[in-house]
Amino acid sequence: MNRERNSVDIAIIGGGISGVGIAQYAAAAGYRVLLIDKGEIGGQTSANSSKLIHGGLRYLETGQINLVRKSLKERRNLLNLAPTLVKPVPFYIPIYRESRRRPWAIRAGLSVYALLSELDPLGRFVSVPSVHWQRLQGLKLAGLEAVFQYWDAQTDDKLLTQAVARSAQALGADIYAQAELLGMEHRADGCTVRFSHDGRERQMEASLVVNAAGPWVNEVIARVSPPLTAVDIDWVQGAHLLLAIPANDGILYLESCFDNRVIFVMPWYGQTLIGTTETELSSLTTSPQVTAAERAYLLGIYQHYFPLAGSLDELKDKIIKEYCGVRVLPKQPTQAFERARDTLMQTAVSHPRLLSLYGGKLTTFRSTSAEVLQWVTRHLGRRSALADVDRIILR
Repeated sequence: MNRERNSVDIAIIGGGISGVGIAQYAAAAGYRVLLIDKGEIGGQTSANSSKLIHGGLRYLETGQINLVRKSLKERRNLLNLAPTLVKPVPFYIPIYRESRRRPWAIRAGLSVYALLSELDPLGRFVSVPSVHWQRLQGLKLAGLEAVFQYWDAQTDDKLLTQAVARSAQALGADIYAQAELLGMEHRADGCTVRFSHDGRERQMEASLVVNAAGPWVNEVIARVSPPLTAVDIDWVQGAHLLLAIPANDGILYLESCFDNRVIFVMPWYGQTLIGTTETELSSLTTSPQVTAAERAYLLGIYQHYFPLAGSLDELKDKIIKEYCGVRVLPKQPTQAFERARDTLMQTAVSHPRLLSLYGGKLTTFRSTSAEVLQWVTRHLGRRSALADVDRIILR
């Protein structure tokens, strides 16, 4: 139940995984928290990911060692704190004669991955004997040279986000879904946040504001007074297809036959989920939709590795759902696949009470929340904590 308040310590704009995580951490630390989201809590980017809680093996290729280490730590934490929502799952990496990533490189990468997992039992990996390759039902065996198996985890991203939101509410955070930000005035002594909810306009005084609006982060900044310059970003769409094909027991980590990217073929409620793409968008004026090129790309890769599944037209007829999320990446003259995936936290000398988050990962929402809480504490001082977030079980 939301209580009528005139002021809070922290107002959070955005009810995705980052926003609700920050709300939980701040409320547990004893701060008065307001969170608003223009739609359903966890209903946008945080419901349209690849459903993985993982270290990000592929990020080792671009040297993001610290991100992988942090992600593996958070994987371990979430497996303990959300045991009904986050489950370990085996991953398989098939290596073919034409694969760019050679067996020695995969073995080296998995060894580093295991080392960064800090003796976590899920850090182990094995080379699967060839006599067992047929267990990966339907996978092309011609030209197959090696198969490696390691561990990561999978979750229902929307359910996880909503579980964190319920935890934040239980700790006293006021959370408003279907609430539209109308404007924000930044002053030296605090911020006035105006928003609409249930057909009426509301106004809240906040000592600090956290902009966790995901792809709409700069849209929020455009509603700030006095004006504030936003960080240049790219919107990168990630498409997924759910096929009416019984899933394998684990997740396949596949090298695209079209380029050097990695895609996943995953079990999802008994069916087969394929993702993801990285398509740069020019705007967010309309709801993101899977494009024909993305559909052809994902189905082409699937057919390449599972040739007995049918023709492209037959596979297209097996699509029972498709969705896409939008990631925020810093604008750089490189391919989206090569850019850093960690969260950028941006403040301005002119607007010291507003913190804007750019990017981030589902897996690392807790570490992002902890960093934001440090920023809050520096500004407002410590409060009497209500709970230890490292002991709160998410359900």
